[in-house]
Amino acid sequence: MVIAQYFVEFIFYSFLGWVWESIYCSAKEKKWADRGFLFGPICPIYGSCVVATSALFSALDFLSSPDFPIWGIFIICYLGSAVAEYATSWVLEKRFHARWWDYSTMPLNLNGRICVPVSIAFGLAGVAIVKYLIPAVEGIHSVVNPSVYEVLAIIFAMIFGADYALTEASLSALLKDVEKMHEEFNLKAQQSYEKVASAPKMIEQKIQEEKEQAEMRHNQLVKAYADRLSLNQKRILLGIKKFIPKKPENLEEVRIPLGNMTAALSERVRELRKRK
Repeated sequence: MVIAQYFVEFIFYSFLGWVWESIYCSAKEKKWADRGFLFGPICPIYGSCVVATSALFSALDFLSSPDFPIWGIFIICYLGSAVAEYATSWVLEKRFHARWWDYSTMPLNLNGRICVPVSIAFGLAGVAIVKYLIPAVEGIHSVVNPSVYEVLAIIFAMIFGADYALTEASLSALLKDVEKMHEEFNLKAQQSYEKVASAPKMIEQKIQEEKEQAEMRHNQLVKAYADRLSLNQKRILLGIKKFIPKKPENLEEVRIPLGNMTAALSERVRELRKRK
């Protein structure tokens, strides 16, 4: 029963995290932003952190004592959120070669995965969660029949598992398409470069023509790949902040930055959404 209860809490807190992320990012970008790694309206990192915090404070009596200082709760939440955010970013990047957040432009950041200002914000939010949200949720447990949590846990587990499988399949296919598009354009760019470099003398007009043709091929390639992405792949693409390209086997090749390609692909997806 305890496991079922914690899992229901995990889904609930993950949903609240998704609501917060979507509202914040939508206000920041001035357009609707469906945040989250999964297809459904949940952000698992929030649910995991709050459930872990709830379990920690329940297991250690001195942490839940009224005498435990606020600054102590802040430090625990600050450090815990930093560790969770860094680890999640690292795992997602190693698995999918992409980042869903990037703090490279923020002050006091560590490899763009975490930064002091955001960790402070999470620490302050953690204080409010420990003091108000978790006690409110625990108060609900006393009036809810345990069998309700077991039924909800089974339903949520099936939905969560199906969602993860769908997202995994869609994201894997998306990454293959992005990598294929990247390699295809780099191959054409390399051929154009070799063609220009092989000539003993090349007038400026010819060089300009090659540039224009390369740009046209780039736009055509982006449109072709964007048009055949599924709805879920488009949603995932718009939620990714940065793709991390694989290291090229031949460092002497002319290679177009992957960031430029994916940025153009994302912009094309936004254009398609506006037309509908």
